Amino acid sequence: MMTTAERRRGLAGGIAVLCLVALFVAAAVSALLAWDAGASGSRLFSAYTLSVLRFTLLQALLSTALSILLAVPVALALARQPRFAGRVWILRLMALPMGLPVLIGALGLLGIWGRQGLLNQILAAGGRAEPVSIYGLSGILLAHVFFNLPLAARLMLAALERLPAEYWLLSTGLGMKRLSVFRFVEWPALRQVSGGIAGLIFMLCATSFTLVLVLGGGPAATTLEVAIYQSLRFDFDPPRAIALAFLQICVTGLVLAAMTRLPVPETTGTTAGRRLQRPDGAAWSARTGDTLVLFAATVFLLLPIAAIVASGLKADLWTLVTSAIFLQALRTSLEIAAIAAALAVAASLGILAGRGAVADIKHPPAVARGLSAALGATSALVLLVPPVVLGTGWFLVLRPWGDVAPYAPALVAIINALMALPFVMRVLAPAVETHRERTSRLSASLGLSGWSRLKRIDLPVLARPLLTATSFAMALSLGDLGAVALFGSSDLTTLPWLVYSRLSSYRTHDADGLALLLAILCLGLAALGTAGRREVGHD
Repeated sequence: MMTTAERRRGLAGGIAVLCLVALFVAAAVSALLAWDAGASGSRLFSAYTLSVLRFTLLQALLSTALSILLAVPVALALARQPRFAGRVWILRLMALPMGLPVLIGALGLLGIWGRQGLLNQILAAGGRAEPVSIYGLSGILLAHVFFNLPLAARLMLAALERLPAEYWLLSTGLGMKRLSVFRFVEWPALRQVSGGIAGLIFMLCATSFTLVLVLGGGPAATTLEVAIYQSLRFDFDPPRAIALAFLQICVTGLVLAAMTRLPVPETTGTTAGRRLQRPDGAAWSARTGDTLVLFAATVFLLLPIAAIVASGLKADLWTLVTSAIFLQALRTSLEIAAIAAALAVAASLGILAGRGAVADIKHPPAVARGLSAALGATSALVLLVPPVVLGTGWFLVLRPWGDVAPYAPALVAIINALMALPFVMRVLAPAVETHRERTSRLSASLGLSGWSRLKRIDLPVLARPLLTATSFAMALSLGDLGAVALFGSSDLTTLPWLVYSRLSSYRTHDADGLALLLAILCLGLAALGTAGRREVGHD
């Protein structure tokens, strides 16, 4: 129940956000279209662009398959063993890669699997002369599995835990063996969500930038986003960059279109609300197998994180922290992160206000319904047009005006805000919509609106979701290398760019120390956003 003024403000806010985001993205895409289209078209089907496209799709497909296949036994083991000692800590460990900057995770993997890493040290002690190389396709797959396996396992676990307790009682009463339980109970639940999980992971891997930049190992292992960056940063070949950018948009557009065709997961049916019990996990063989699976997953995830800490502590952290370049990079990163988070939260609130205003109309016209659909799709634009493509377009927009450097911080902040927008929406949308449903009629009956309603009704309830969304957006921006990679220089140095520049100049000790400091900052922000929450477990 909105007043006329509130509905108008909501519609105006939603339209403003939609126009600003569409204008920013359209300007970048228009610049790509306008810049020497003939030369770009000739590069579109060149041998180089096609080879980059093939590798992009190959590594994304293999990474997705490995992540899904390895996540299934981990999710099943966690679901079967709700009272497993340390289960809560394993779930928290699996959340760390999702909050860890990609560049830092890559350094941790190098600490274990790299030329001077722990694995090669063990092999060398055993008499092996030729070290194992992490660079190339194998390293990219390993890194993608490190980041995406925990995501897939947690989503699958959530699907399994939504199954009614009566399913397990019935399977026990029928005397079903483990294979039958998987076939008739667990697999149907996993199948409903596996398509969406696979699509999400494929999208993340197809648009992967930092991991491929660090672990690619040369032209033979280059994805579209890295090739765009190299075409502009090193070769200054705009036609090739534009051709690659359009291939990237086509790939992401096709994946997003395919994801919209996936069926919506069905409800699991009614339940009496009994406590979830898994008798199939009580057998000695089940406990032993599940323990081995969880131990292997824990070691796989924990070793790179431990390598980050161990390598970082070897560096001269005090000298790094007090250096002028670190303080400058820290100040720049925090300023960009704060602006990006503010923009992402403001845009999300505008989108939600616009959708809420349309939902408040009893019989909305077609124009209003179209506006609501457009607002819902706004947060997904960054998935269709990735940050490197946006940066390329705006580089071409601003280049005729001279030096791009003065505009670089604002561009990086806006691109980071768009990158964080889907995550901020995911945090704020349920909280805002639930709060609106619960309080709109009461607020209207009390005559509360505007500042009075915001102060007395909205802020006390929405303060925590707003804090969570802001901290996550800041953490994402703080650890991102994608947007700043095109514009990074001595005048614009962020912490990820500083880490990457030290790594590129073979100052590995400094890079390790800076990586540890950056990881602490990002994980601290993520922890701030979840302060006061407890991991849900089983009694």
